[in-house]
Amino acid sequence: MIGKHLKQLLAACALIALSACGGKEEPASGAITLSYASPYPPSHPFSKADIEWMQAVATKSGGRLVIKPFWSGSLISSDQSMVEIRHGVADIGLITPIYARGGAHALRGQAGFYGGIKDLPDQVAIYKCLEQAFPVFRAELEGLHVLAVQGGNFPGVLTRHKPIERLEDLRGLRLRAQTEALGVLRDLGADPVNMPMGEVYSALAKGVIDGVVAPADTITSLHFGEVAPYFTALHFDRGAYPARAMSDKAWQRLTPELRQVLMETQPVWEAALARQILVAEERGLEKGKDLGMRMIMALPPADQERFRLLYAENARRIADELAHFDVDGHPILTHAQELIAARARGETPACFGPENPQQAEVSP
Repeated sequence: MIGKHLKQLLAACALIALSACGGKEEPASGAITLSYASPYPPSHPFSKADIEWMQAVATKSGGRLVIKPFWSGSLISSDQSMVEIRHGVADIGLITPIYARGGAHALRGQAGFYGGIKDLPDQVAIYKCLEQAFPVFRAELEGLHVLAVQGGNFPGVLTRHKPIERLEDLRGLRLRAQTEALGVLRDLGADPVNMPMGEVYSALAKGVIDGVVAPADTITSLHFGEVAPYFTALHFDRGAYPARAMSDKAWQRLTPELRQVLMETQPVWEAALARQILVAEERGLEKGKDLGMRMIMALPPADQERFRLLYAENARRIADELAHFDVDGHPILTHAQELIAARARGETPACFGPENPQQAEVSP
């Protein structure tokens, strides 16, 4: 762990040194170069979307703003990225408040309030409605400017030794899961743990965990199909979260015109993320078949309904637990469920704005 943080510190120092000694990384035109850091390799679907955004920024700014990427965790970690971006380890980075060890309790908790959500664009739009309505979200993001909100494919379960054909099959399994799913899995007799996705492959390969709650795209994007031959499409509802952010210090260095470029390219980034995530899901399912994995695409209806009820009860429990951090979670949960119900009736809530920019752009 010490070696990893030392590597990140040295990389950050090298980046600062480059900037201080004449800015050789910047174009001759005097354009501003901003660093971007991600724990994922450039081949990952998230990174492909990041690259689309970088190209859009360069085009829209007329070459006055250039993004220099640092991939594969060379500059930031998975679980401390919010702190690292705040403190300038990189100007812009992929953040994961759902894995943060502290200081993002409302952001972590709200991800479990999306029971009944139907698609990825609604995940993003409803998160933005909640952020508008509840100042605690902005308080937890202090020192950061959010540049993109990200939803995701609905997770299933990948397992090492046996398929999950009924809810009872989860009993006794040690599973990596996102925070909002931990309570549901405990209710079903599993032994869930939370860890960043970057650590899961090794944990599966070594038998530290028996499986992982993750969408099918991870069969390919994170190579989980190599170490977990069973996939069950147990429908875990999930929410969106702020996933790309810039430090306030870097933001203040930009001219108003360049800040406007970043704001105007946010829909481009979010649409690229949605498109890449959906394409990755299809590729993951295809790869699973090619690998000879056993793919169970639905549980018995009674099991899925039981799971839905457990998810709803767990959401209320998360709302209760937020009180320990001086956050009233129940109004957040209620508002999220009201918005989801409105969408189920075919309505478009006013907080969605005149148009949800992802709706027309997520299809591959």
